[in-house]
Amino acid sequence: MAARGKFIVLEGIDGSGKRTQLEMLARACSERGFPCSQHAFPKYGGFFGKLVARYLNGEFGPLSAVDAHFSALLYAGDRFESKPAMEKELASGRLILADRYIGSNLAHQGARVSPDQRGEFLAWLKELEYGVYALPSEDLVVYLSLPAPEAQRLVEQKGRRDYTNLRRDIQEASLPHLVAAAEVYDNLAAQPNWVRIECWDESRHALRTQEAIHQDVLAAVDSRVLFGLSAVEKQHGI
Repeated sequence: MAARGKFIVLEGIDGSGKRTQLEMLARACSERGFPCSQHAFPKYGGFFGKLVARYLNGEFGPLSAVDAHFSALLYAGDRFESKPAMEKELASGRLILADRYIGSNLAHQGARVSPDQRGEFLAWLKELEYGVYALPSEDLVVYLSLPAPEAQRLVEQKGRRDYTNLRRDIQEASLPHLVAAAEVYDNLAAQPNWVRIECWDESRHALRTQEAIHQDVLAAVDSRVLFGLSAVEKQHGI
């Protein structure tokens, strides 16, 4: 029986470069001989993903009018649809790379709850995703940290996206929301399976290069995940 595969997630607020870093990481893993599957959430073509797109386009009302429990359920349902495929991939020993996962739901929907109720909300959402839906747990979460104003500026440079015709969806358009989501991410990053990587060079007041960020991502993955996989392979003579 193949050893269980590993699950790596890239997280961060909108505009932090997750997709670019995921593609760079996938190439590096393939070059090292680790076959991997890629997932990006939400999957806007799915049953729940279509509802997420409607939420982000403001069809259910402005951000302040949509209950965070409702939007969180949409995102969680979108991941639940992918659970069978992900479990099959992990059972076969494959490495899974994901652009966003449960942490994104915790950060963005948790940001929409008042600070005095946030702890209770996050506990509820973790129970939903990890407990009720029993979604696979991440072996490593790489958090790409970027100041919210810079992230919002980068969102404006994105090309047309499949799920919206808006320059910014309703979450991206709210700087206070992005600031609050970044704060939740900062707290989540204290968990032992998370690694925080700074994408902003404060001394230069500029973005770090994609390659510099990639090297930090790769170092975290090598030390936390791929090193362990290599050890298992050597033990079993793979």
